[in-house]
Amino acid sequence: MAKKEKTDGEYIKKETVILVAFIALIVGFLGGTFFGVYKSTPSIPVQTPAPTQQTAQEKESTAEQDNRIRSLELETSMNPGNFGAWTQLGNLYFDSNRHEKAINAYKKSIELNPNNADVMTDLGVMYRRNGQPYEAIKAFDKAIEIDPTHEVSRFNKGIVLMHDLNDLEGTIRAWEGLVQANPFALSPTGQPVKDLVDKLKESTKK
Repeated sequence: MAKKEKTDGEYIKKETVILVAFIALIVGFLGGTFFGVYKSTPSIPVQTPAPTQQTAQEKESTAEQDNRIRSLELETSMNPGNFGAWTQLGNLYFDSNRHEKAINAYKKSIELNPNNADVMTDLGVMYRRNGQPYEAIKAFDKAIEIDPTHEVSRFNKGIVLMHDLNDLEGTIRAWEGLVQANPFALSPTGQPVKDLVDKLKESTKK
């Protein structure tokens, strides 16, 4: 997929000026997706550009999505203990960029089932998109606590630390934890996370 203020180390100081070129290099290294955090389902980028025009098929899909949302809103109002309905509702809000509603739905889901690392990670993604990076880090940390092998939450944590909190050292630690959990871990674009860690470490020596 956790927003602990300074839990992952001190922020990078004035040496960050040197990182401008390096970050540009990393962006290319990751194939242009480095600025996105990812949903618990692998390879689903959070940051997708909204189309300027909707095709008839897209409008039909949106109408179907709205109908499903209304149905799930009714279900959760009538059966507030339905964990699955809250999760599905959160996912639909997630996919339709309704950040605050997704956060609320995921929180309801977590109240009913607090040990679901996927839902916790998706909550973190929504916090990040809602401009709440510290809350995102808290959610990712909780997902890691629930499942230490949860790769998406570890990867997302590193992205938020670097791009939202300017904490390069924290990013290195987050991704080192991912490599420790899985030495063959790959970024969503197929780059070995170990290689990213090595490049980040090189940058801090300059």
